[in-house]
Amino acid sequence: MLGMCVGGDILDIALYYFFVFPVAVSAKFMQYFDSWVSFQQKTSFHRSQTLDFKNGYAFFRLPREGIGGEALFANQLSQDELDDLCTKGTTLTYGQVKKPAPSLFTPAFVTYDKKVLKFDAYFMEEVASSPEENYRIRQVGLYYYLEDDSMCIIEPKVKNSGLLQGKLMKRHRVPKNEHGDYYHWRDLNLGIDLTIYGRTYRLVNCDCFTKVFLESQGIEVNPPEELVSDPYTEQRRAPLQKHIVPAGPDPFRQFLTYDTKVLRFYAIWDDTNCAFGDHHPCIIHYFLADDTVEVREIHKRNDGRDPFPVLMRRQRLPKIFVDKNKNFPSCVLEITDHEVQEWYSPKDFGIGKTVTLLGRTFLIYDCDKFTQDFYREKYGITDFQPVDVNEKPLEKVPQVIPPYNGFGIPEDSLQNCLSLVPKPPRKDIIKMLENNLKVLRYQVALESPVPEDKKRRFILSYFLSDDTISIYEPPIKNSGILGGKYLKRTKVTKPGSTPENPMYYEASDFTIGSTVEVFGHRFVIMDADEYVLNYLERNAESFPAATVQSIRDHFFPRKVVVETTSSGIPKKDLDDLIVEVQKELKLQEPFNTRQFHEAFHHFDQEGSGFLDKTRFLNICDRFHVPTNTILLKKLIDYCSCDEDKVNYREFLLAFPSNLFPEAEGQDQQLNSQLT
Repeated sequence: MLGMCVGGDILDIALYYFFVFPVAVSAKFMQYFDSWVSFQQKTSFHRSQTLDFKNGYAFFRLPREGIGGEALFANQLSQDELDDLCTKGTTLTYGQVKKPAPSLFTPAFVTYDKKVLKFDAYFMEEVASSPEENYRIRQVGLYYYLEDDSMCIIEPKVKNSGLLQGKLMKRHRVPKNEHGDYYHWRDLNLGIDLTIYGRTYRLVNCDCFTKVFLESQGIEVNPPEELVSDPYTEQRRAPLQKHIVPAGPDPFRQFLTYDTKVLRFYAIWDDTNCAFGDHHPCIIHYFLADDTVEVREIHKRNDGRDPFPVLMRRQRLPKIFVDKNKNFPSCVLEITDHEVQEWYSPKDFGIGKTVTLLGRTFLIYDCDKFTQDFYREKYGITDFQPVDVNEKPLEKVPQVIPPYNGFGIPEDSLQNCLSLVPKPPRKDIIKMLENNLKVLRYQVALESPVPEDKKRRFILSYFLSDDTISIYEPPIKNSGILGGKYLKRTKVTKPGSTPENPMYYEASDFTIGSTVEVFGHRFVIMDADEYVLNYLERNAESFPAATVQSIRDHFFPRKVVVETTSSGIPKKDLDDLIVEVQKELKLQEPFNTRQFHEAFHHFDQEGSGFLDKTRFLNICDRFHVPTNTILLKKLIDYCSCDEDKVNYREFLLAFPSNLFPEAEGQDQQLNSQLT
């Protein structure tokens, strides 16, 4: 402040501070007065920098040097303290001044929250691609939001307008010009044109709140205008004018009278004269409104034709042509009226008539009810009996099956006669699933005049799943006959069956002692598995009684032996008896039990497990088995079925093959020395 004082002003201030303030303040002032005197004698008046930066932020600090670079006192006063000194006298005299309460402050976004100015407006839009309208009027609503000076424009949706209506401009601050100014509510009024983004809107009216707000701000609101309507929309809303049918002759009377009235005829187009031709069912439509004809072809599923229903498009068809010049080409693109002498009319069509349309001949065989009523009223025709066009079915030629040629099974060869591409004969799937893995096995002998074939034994397997038979010959060492598969799995016909009516062997044909002829070879059934007996007894209702009884009679002696042996001595006593016999035999001289087993099996050619008692004792004497021992005698009595038969299998349980291993070693050593 002292730097701003010049001349006698500083003296007046000095006298004022000297008399008013205390001595301490006056002394402080005298220091500044001395500095002012030295200031008047300086030639450098630059001021020191008071702007400084700390941690990247700018802040204000007190000057360290005075004007001209003079050092300042450490206890200098700041500008705020100097401002207080100017008002200190009043404060000391009258006391502290009471500051008034701050006025209430409300932000603009709170004051104008949810307060919107609404204007009704419209704009004109050019229509360049429509012959019915050159322009259209679109009515919109302009909304101005006072809280943030933003605007939006919304067009009410009109039903069936075909336009994308709704929000035309989203809410935002709208630029007013190129200088960066925005539209303000002071720029809005009625009866003005407002240009926003190249489109001019005419403001014609507003709501009550908008009018009161503008008038409260000192704006004079213009009188409202009428909202212009779209002329094309008003035209569409107008009721349609009814067509008046003229009473007198008129060129359009036929169309107005017979519109949507069509005669329908059912016809057949005979195209059999062409290659791959056929009878095509068609429908002929005669349109009474303009005398045009349309032909549609009726397609059926999988008829092999392209799915195009229209055979002839709707057009006027000529009936008689005018005589043409010979030099005029017969093939033209279009037929004019002066080239046709007569066109087809309703009188040319009828049931039973044949019409030629564009080179195709159609036979009309029926029509619908409307067509019958039309001809009955206009032409007086009453006979509408339809023509029968159904083709007579061809006589089926009987198929002659050629005789069987002997290759494969007859059913498989028959498929070559039933279809061009042979298919395998159908199988009974249910039977195959029910009888899967069910096989009946029989032991058969070959009937042959050759002596070597009489001792051959075969296993015949009958498969219940498909009624096939396979024969297998077990190989026997040193027999001179190579065993193995004798007949692969196949069906076998019975003797006397014909190729036209083949009869195959079934499970009921196999009985004990019966003969099976397989492709010229005769086999006699000697034995069967116990599974065969069990299966026949479980399904006795499906087999003849003679077949079941034959198997039962064959297995009856074995059951008697088993029942006799099992009922005589308990199994525990039998095991104890076998152990005692083996102990007794070990005290005797050893013999080859393996050859002992083979001897019994050799004499049992039927494989029944039983031998005559005389032959049984002869074998025991041959191998020097002590038969006079009490235990051995008891074992023979146990295995005896009756007076003549002995179950040697039960007897051999006491003579296992490894009972005398040293005897087998001596026999092998003896055989090696002989060889």
